[in-house]
Amino acid sequence: ILIYRAEGVPVGADQVPHIELTREIARRFNHFYGETFPEPKQILMPVAKIPGTDGRKMSKSYNNAVYLSEPLKDVEMKILTMKTDTRRMRRKDPGEPEDCPVFDLHRVYSSEEERSEIVQGCRTAGIGCIDCKKILLAHLIPHLEEHQRRREEVRVENVVEVLREGSRKAAEVAERTMEVVRQRVRLVEIWT
Repeated sequence: ILIYRAEGVPVGADQVPHIELTREIARRFNHFYGETFPEPKQILMPVAKIPGTDGRKMSKSYNNAVYLSEPLKDVEMKILTMKTDTRRMRRKDPGEPEDCPVFDLHRVYSSEEERSEIVQGCRTAGIGCIDCKKILLAHLIPHLEEHQRRREEVRVENVVEVLREGSRKAAEVAERTMEVVRQRVRLVEIWT
């Protein structure tokens, strides 16, 4: 983070402590050697942690992930069987969207207007959990279809070239940063 002089870093909620540690290192270095590094800020998405199908953080190790490349029928089955608000034992029971992992996915894929309708419907038992999941799928499936279509269009050679070019640019930035760091800590004097 520091070597590329990042001012903002997109992270999930579980990575915020890493950004704070990086900020502390930047503050300490700047205090001792002069203003060198910006103190990076975390950039959180509206949903800082994407829930898995069991309500915990989505993770391969928990075996609760929805994969971008998996068959859409499998995604549909995972979403339809996904854990919801535990207070809704029956369709007529009111729920609380803030406690429902499916609603967290609505924050990513559904419009604000639809989320408002879902909140109202859930809290009054006007809609059931399956209805809520089907609304989510109406947004999620087209998104995944587009991703999978675009993925098939990408040629490996193009990806490798983009990675090489990005690596070259990153190395240039890192070398410029290290030149400044060596000057600030007076390593240039030692090496010459």
